[in-house]
Amino acid sequence: MLIQNHIKYLVIILLSLCFNSCSDNSSDDSSNPPVTENPPDDNNDDDGGDSIDPVSDEELLDIVQSETLNYFWEYAEPNSQMARERYHPNEGNDPIVTTGGSGFGLMALIVGIERGFISRSEAVQRLDHIADFLANTTTFHGAWSHWINGETGQVQPFSQMDDGGDLVETSFLVQGMIVVREYLKNGTEEELAIAQKYDELWKGVEWDWYTNGENVLYWHWSPNYDFQMNLPIEGYNECLITYILAASSPDHAIDPQAYHQGWARNGNIVASNSTYGLPLILKHNGHQQYGGPLFWAHYSYLGLNPTNLSDQYANYWQLNKNQTLINYKYCVENPHNFSGYGENFWGLTASYTKNSDGSIGYTAHSPSNDRGIVSPTAAVSSIPYTPDESLAFMHNIYENHNSLSWGPAGFYDAISLVGSNWSAKRYLAIDQGPMIVMIENYRTGLIWDLFMQAPEIQNGLDTLGFTY
Repeated sequence: MLIQNHIKYLVIILLSLCFNSCSDNSSDDSSNPPVTENPPDDNNDDDGGDSIDPVSDEELLDIVQSETLNYFWEYAEPNSQMARERYHPNEGNDPIVTTGGSGFGLMALIVGIERGFISRSEAVQRLDHIADFLANTTTFHGAWSHWINGETGQVQPFSQMDDGGDLVETSFLVQGMIVVREYLKNGTEEELAIAQKYDELWKGVEWDWYTNGENVLYWHWSPNYDFQMNLPIEGYNECLITYILAASSPDHAIDPQAYHQGWARNGNIVASNSTYGLPLILKHNGHQQYGGPLFWAHYSYLGLNPTNLSDQYANYWQLNKNQTLINYKYCVENPHNFSGYGENFWGLTASYTKNSDGSIGYTAHSPSNDRGIVSPTAAVSSIPYTPDESLAFMHNIYENHNSLSWGPAGFYDAISLVGSNWSAKRYLAIDQGPMIVMIENYRTGLIWDLFMQAPEIQNGLDTLGFTY
């Protein structure tokens, strides 16, 4: 153990979401995985009343980071050594690895090295192996598929037409690649060679191909279905990083108008409404009253530092802080009177969920889709924006509901104190990775600093008119 020392869920439902996800009246959790419903698991119920001795804030942050890192270290897919799309303890696990979640995992490994949770030499070997595996996978104009078979390197289709390049998932992976390159580029001869591998991989992505000749990026392209998925990436959701990287590419950069006309909708991305006295700032696709699920404030900002980030449309620190506080205040207000909700039990985002029949499903929880299910990654990964509120949540579930919330790779994916206390005692890469990385950004700014120092990123931000 390391302490040593959303969606395209239920394909038919998701596809209908995807085709409308970037319209002003839609919901978009399409970067998250579909999850097959399982029979009710009576073992998931828990009295939730157990408690352990309190720990300090720093001790707790160390524990959460180190134990969550198990997901990407101890429980990685053994052949590729990339992040499994999901990990179910004590169950059989298939060889599917997730592109975006593996990008989060790359950043998590850097945190693990710096914190001394894993040895630098072993981690460098792991990073080298992953780079070699990715170099031999099937790509589509340089972009990777959403899922990859970790044993063969071949595409694992996400749905019938989603059998090619996924530009958003690729951007999450590339974010991690750039962090690794920056971390290793001044190291040993071996580390420099690995940095060069990641440099070549990310620079091979043909971002401009994914415009399909228009002033917008498209999420998917398939050699079998071309652009038939027809999902333009329009804001605001989790995809800002995709445009930043596309503008930063040395050889395949998009025209800035793709950002302004596509992502920013010719300026129509700007919102004028407030909730709880907090301006939304940008129109959250399909969530214009309370903001979207909280992963929208996390995925793009694992490497991209929002602290001083602004363009003509938004101040991104204020945007993310306001979204997080609205989510928090909604849970404190608790309009549905769900048991447990309050100042130390909050956070709604995409995760596993408990269905009405007791089975485990998946949904993008948010104030507009509130099932009484709290996802630990929501509050934990928001710690740069709401440190006091996030720490209160962490102390509560770790110290007062430990057996309900805590397992071999850190906090379980979803918990509820409604009725019989319940948790989905399983994990998703895209939920575990942000916790490690955003805690580190809160503590030291490490990952933000590495990503933001990349000259290509600075050039891309300048090109799009950002200040940072």
